[in-house]
Amino acid sequence: MVKAVVGANWGDEGKGKITDMLAEEADIIVRFQGGANAGHTIVNNYGKFALHSLPSGVFYSHTTSIIGNGVALNIPVLFNEIKSITDRNVPMPKILVSDRAQIVMPYHILFDQYEEERLGGKSFGSTKSGIAPFYSDKYAKNGFQVSELFDDDRLKQKIERVLVQKNVILEHLYHKPLIDPDELLKTLHEYRDMVAPYVCDVSAYLDKALKEGKTVLLEGQLGTLKDPDHGIYPMVTSSSTLAAYGAIGAGLPPYEIKEIVTVCKAYSSAVGAGAFVSEIFGDEADELRRRGGDGGEFGATTGRPRRMGWFDCVASKYGCRLQGTTDVAFTVLDVLGYLDEIPVCVGYDIDGEVTTDFPVTYKLEKAKPVIKKLPGWKCDIRGIKKYEDLPENCRKYVEFIEEQIGFPITMVSNGPGREDIIFRESPLKK
Repeated sequence: MVKAVVGANWGDEGKGKITDMLAEEADIIVRFQGGANAGHTIVNNYGKFALHSLPSGVFYSHTTSIIGNGVALNIPVLFNEIKSITDRNVPMPKILVSDRAQIVMPYHILFDQYEEERLGGKSFGSTKSGIAPFYSDKYAKNGFQVSELFDDDRLKQKIERVLVQKNVILEHLYHKPLIDPDELLKTLHEYRDMVAPYVCDVSAYLDKALKEGKTVLLEGQLGTLKDPDHGIYPMVTSSSTLAAYGAIGAGLPPYEIKEIVTVCKAYSSAVGAGAFVSEIFGDEADELRRRGGDGGEFGATTGRPRRMGWFDCVASKYGCRLQGTTDVAFTVLDVLGYLDEIPVCVGYDIDGEVTTDFPVTYKLEKAKPVIKKLPGWKCDIRGIKKYEDLPENCRKYVEFIEEQIGFPITMVSNGPGREDIIFRESPLKK
């Protein structure tokens, strides 16, 4: 069967931990979209890791980790990441790379940097990892698939053709040095040699695995609100962050996805620009940022401080609906134990009218949060293993959120470790 682990919000919800935990009972884990522009932080018996390209199931010896065709594949980053975990005594994972995956080219990263520089104060808050230029080229049909690395004549011809356009832009728009085709070919030969042992027809591999009864875990990057169609456009990523895209980005029939675990934080955080209705500032935000996540709320890729806010029921209900959620994993609940009262955003006030439906971007930018405060529990809940052993106000907080979003919270995370999880029977689970 196929399960998906995806985010409900802006990303950084704690998907890495949930994937790492569920991977114990999976055979195959597939990254199906995105690139190295965001990361998953994982704490397990090997230590603490920030993964950017590798699926979060690489720490189990029985799993196969797959880079799907929907991924923006930065080959040097992937192999540096493999080395970074094996250098810390993690056994070499079994890795497969789709022959249809497309490659992040060195110039994609340059173009990303140059465009942000050109836009100045009107930039999109890019991580400058080359993601937008990569997907632009993919859909303009100027991208390079992994399979093309193995046909040298075709590769040379394509480099010449593509660089005609790229060098015009570099010279006349960005006023930067031009790309040498021979140097680029040499780089792509290096990429070919690195990736060659891992290349596979992933769709055929997964088809065979499902017929053999294997369990496949699809791992998404970022969350619903960063989806280019359904998110806070244009402050979004460049590939679909929805579980539905998992079928496309892995090469599976859509009906094979049976469970969709959507991850929500017990509060909100976001990296990058864009509307963020429940955002908080100043000392209040600094305190939550310092206490939050695993060692503070800072980007796993960029290290930059995340924007902080209270739990947003409007955005999370919408995020879960778009994902097709069967189960909600509610993370970092332990962080809120310092608060006397816990604010929750239960609606948006837009031009004097209150709504609980998530609006399009131009309305979202005018929205003001409608806040309800719930009593805190004022104690440390780490180490608790049973839901009924949580403080009453803690359980009331979980149940209030569940009622507001309308999707079953069946997992509650109360610490950064793999074992810090409470499984819960939800009245909404049918």
